[in-house]
Amino acid sequence: MASVSLSEAEKVYIVHGVQEDLRVDGRGCEDYRCVEVETDVVSNTSGSARVKLGHTDILVGVKAEMGTPKLEKPNEGYLEFFVDCSANATPEFEGRGGDELGTEIANTLYRIFNNKSSVDLRSLCISPREHCWILYVDVLLLECGGNLFDAISIAVKAALFNTRIPKVRVLEDEEGSKDIELSDDPYDCIRLSVENVPCIVTLCKIGCRHVVDATLQEEACSLASLLVSVTSKGVVTCMRKVGKGSLDPESIFEMMESSKRVGKVLHVSLQSLLHKEESLGPKRLKVGFLG
Repeated sequence: MASVSLSEAEKVYIVHGVQEDLRVDGRGCEDYRCVEVETDVVSNTSGSARVKLGHTDILVGVKAEMGTPKLEKPNEGYLEFFVDCSANATPEFEGRGGDELGTEIANTLYRIFNNKSSVDLRSLCISPREHCWILYVDVLLLECGGNLFDAISIAVKAALFNTRIPKVRVLEDEEGSKDIELSDDPYDCIRLSVENVPCIVTLCKIGCRHVVDATLQEEACSLASLLVSVTSKGVVTCMRKVGKGSLDPESIFEMMESSKRVGKVLHVSLQSLLHKEESLGPKRLKVGFLG
C-alpha cells in the first residue's frame, strides 16, 4: 500500500490534533472527505462507476457474462472480483508490486459479498444447474491517497447499482433441448437491488482515539486499523483488523459503534446521490476523464 515518510514532529502534531478532535485538514474524527461519485463512465461494460475520495481515485467496471452455476449453488449466479493496482497510482506498484495488495482487496470483497443478503444471487440464475449470469467486477486503482478500502466499496456499490443485465428467455422445443433467447431491447433489462450491499468503514487507531477516512499521513501514524462492513441499516456483516498493532476489546467495541453511525450516514448520502444522478437521464453531464 502507498505510504509516506513523516518526521517525529509531524507525527506528534497529527496525534495531538486527533486527541482534540481536530485533524490537519479541519475535519472531526468521524468526518469523511468530499466524495465524488460518477456512474456509467465506461461504455463497454454492463455497469461502471468512478469514485474520488480525497486523492484516492477508483474506477470499477462490471461485466455480465453467461456461465454455469457452481455445483454447491445450482440456483444462483455469482460475482468474481479482480483488482488491478496501476503503477501510475504509486511507484510502489511498478512491476508486480501491487499484486499482493490487489489480492488482499479482492479477498476482502469476497468476504463482504459471501452472504445471501448482500446481493440477490438467485435473480442471476437463468436455468438451474445449466446457465447463470456471472458478474465480473474489475477494480482499477488510479491513485492512492489513503482509505482505499472505503473508496473501493463505495465504487463497487455504485457500479452494481448502475449494472443492467439483459433479460433472457429459455425456450424448450419438442425434443426437450433448451435455447436461450436474449432480448434486443437495451431497456429490457434486470436491475440489481443494492439496498443491502454493505460499505466498508475503516477506522484507524491514532493515539487513544480512532478516525474514519484517514489520509496517507494519518495512516502513517496508526499501528492498527479496523475494517468494518456495514449495511444501510447499521448491521455489521464482516470485520477485519489490519496493521501490526493491537486493539483492546473496549476500543474494538467503540470502533464498531462509530462504524455503525458513520456507515448509516454514508449509505443514505450514497443512495441519494445515485438516485439523483439517474433521474437526470441522458441530460446528465459527464465530468470524468472518460466523459
